[in-house]
Amino acid sequence: MRVVVAPDKFKGSATAAQVAARLAAGLRRVRPDLDIAEVPVADGGDGTVAAALAAGFTPVRMTAEGPVGAMVETTFAVRRGTAVIEMADVAGLRRLPASGPAPLIASTYGVGQVVRAALDAGADTIVLGIGGSATSDGGAGMVQALGVRLTDDQGNDLRRGGAALAGLSAVDSSGLDQRIAATVVLVASDVNNPLLGPSGAAAVFGPQKGASSADIAVLEEGLARWAALTSAAIARDVGAVPGAGAAGGTGFAALAYLGGRLVPGAELMLGLTGFMAALDGADLVITGEGSLDRQTLGGKAPVGVARAAAARGVPVHVVAGRVELTGAELSDAGFARAYSLADLEPDQAASMARARELLEQVGARIAAELG
Repeated sequence: MRVVVAPDKFKGSATAAQVAARLAAGLRRVRPDLDIAEVPVADGGDGTVAAALAAGFTPVRMTAEGPVGAMVETTFAVRRGTAVIEMADVAGLRRLPASGPAPLIASTYGVGQVVRAALDAGADTIVLGIGGSATSDGGAGMVQALGVRLTDDQGNDLRRGGAALAGLSAVDSSGLDQRIAATVVLVASDVNNPLLGPSGAAAVFGPQKGASSADIAVLEEGLARWAALTSAAIARDVGAVPGAGAAGGTGFAALAYLGGRLVPGAELMLGLTGFMAALDGADLVITGEGSLDRQTLGGKAPVGVARAAAARGVPVHVVAGRVELTGAELSDAGFARAYSLADLEPDQAASMARARELLEQVGARIAAELG
């Protein structure tokens, strides 16, 4: 019997590779005869580079500018001309200082620095995972790092951050790194929001990044200015494209300046990590993530796994720290069985601390139920 173990991370407890290893260990303890493939997955947010590395990509370590200017150590992954970049590892919420969110000044400049480094490494395809960002600058910092000049009414280079965009006077894209034109840029995102308006980047995602009502108004004004001047610079309007509002508008900049294509994150990463190939001949797939909830249904990795497996007629079991979906929701999402670590350890803090041990227990239970 062939079992494919393809979980996402359990945030704060275990990486996707660690989750896969512990589930597989439990399975083998009870059923040593099983043919088990461990394929850690991701969806474009935290853990995207780790999943690529587990699939055989090579790490490239570098220093880049974090969301509020302090330099951070980050890693991207490369293999045969493809580079995988994780925005969360450069300009993500977890890169904010202890002082907390900075929605008005947080910048994507460091993301552009990593893109440039990937080009230097010979990449002709860039996979940019943009989940988990701390920024609302419309991707302006990213393109500044790649050579686009943004200036105020005095001709000075524009400051970093979304608030500064309200003072944008001119956009000069003539200095954009010429290698971008020959590069395929795939943006891993499951967000369909436009750049502006009540369902746009500032209004919907600003509060998640610490923006007050007043901050949202400032950011909206800046993003509108950025969109108008960009439309004039590139002779087309991409602000209303579904996904342009992703990652505080980074989706917009990727579309407008990098020729990017927005792709569902889980779908894109399943191909890169080798999951689709591992499905051949599979009898069962086991996936999972830390919390199985309504956000999962929005296109997180476990749902992507379930959809891909369903297309091959392979049943899927899902394991989570907490399962907050109803039986009907689980079934509709494609999960035949669901297992919660909370059933073994109800205390959430203890469950997170013991996650690896509990995952092995769940793996053993699944194996015993296979008969």
